[in-house]
Amino acid sequence: MENTEANRLAYRELLFTTPGLGQFISGTILFEETLYQTTSTGKTIVALLAEQGIIPGIKTDKGLVPMTNTNGESWCQGLDGLAQRSAEYYKQGARFCKWRTTVSIPAGPTAIAVQDAAYGLARYGAISQAAGLVPIIEPEVLLDGEHDIDRTLEVAEEVWAATFKHMADQGVIFEGILLKPAMVTPGADCKKRATPEEVADATLRLLRRRVPPAVPGIMFLSGGQSELEATQNLNAMNQSPNPWHVSFSYARALQNSVLRTWQGKKENAKAAQVREFGRGGVEEGGVVRGGRAARAVVRGGDHQKKRAACARARCWPPLPLPAARRPPPAARLSHSRSPGCCCGAPAWAWRVQRWAVAPA
Repeated sequence: MENTEANRLAYRELLFTTPGLGQFISGTILFEETLYQTTSTGKTIVALLAEQGIIPGIKTDKGLVPMTNTNGESWCQGLDGLAQRSAEYYKQGARFCKWRTTVSIPAGPTAIAVQDAAYGLARYGAISQAAGLVPIIEPEVLLDGEHDIDRTLEVAEEVWAATFKHMADQGVIFEGILLKPAMVTPGADCKKRATPEEVADATLRLLRRRVPPAVPGIMFLSGGQSELEATQNLNAMNQSPNPWHVSFSYARALQNSVLRTWQGKKENAKAAQVREFGRGGVEEGGVVRGGRAARAVVRGGDHQKKRAACARARCWPPLPLPAARRPPPAARLSHSRSPGCCCGAPAWAWRVQRWAVAPA
């Protein structure tokens, strides 16, 4: 099937008009092209998603480019102009965003590549929150290579430690992000394969060692795994308790069979929608604790910009503000009975609900 704008729009319209899709998918990550598109019925993509109760997100990075003086490593561009673009995306209806950077084990990873990835994600996170968008943080450790699962765990620990350190330095609010990592698996060419239980054990170990409990949700990417592998591994992870909502943000693992069914033919549209509904139901019902996943969405506009003026616990986490700028104790006390906040944000400006996020 030819990769044209018309075909891309037809496919996305097929996905987003699948009856009942909003029961299982709460958010979809759009390209800039899609965020501004209008369907064949005259509705915008954003309006179409709203009918399903699905929140639109936006991919804000500008892609990977080779990093000089390294062994084939890459860095992610897009910080220039990000504040302005994010403000426009918010006006168009986006409420969260995604930035993907990668780390290659066979190519190193070198310290400079790890630190660049971590710093870029942190700057993106801070800029996005300032624009009112919930950032999805995606430090992907690529599956390429012959390394075993222990080596993946070692590198992922290094990458995640650097990422959260830089995010803390940049003032990113952990309660207002989602983490989208790869699962801890052996390299794609490793001869010793891991069982779902081994993948779950290594991945949960990584989460407990590196991810603060303040982070509301972990949305795993499928990262080249098959539909079956991604489902089995995530299901195994949800067999034991953890402090987060552990769920999925799959592209290939949700859509491969849908694309094969559709093939760009109108007569296959209904069958493809049945397949899409079935994949969403399998993931949401079969692999996520309690039959649901997690989402974090912003309620209200640019409240991140005003947060420094408000240290009330129900609006933003308390900040180390000078005493003269802190609300008086009586005001903080009455806030629990107030529908809003002095900074203009509604109570619980960052809300966490139990749903899932899927790229499109």
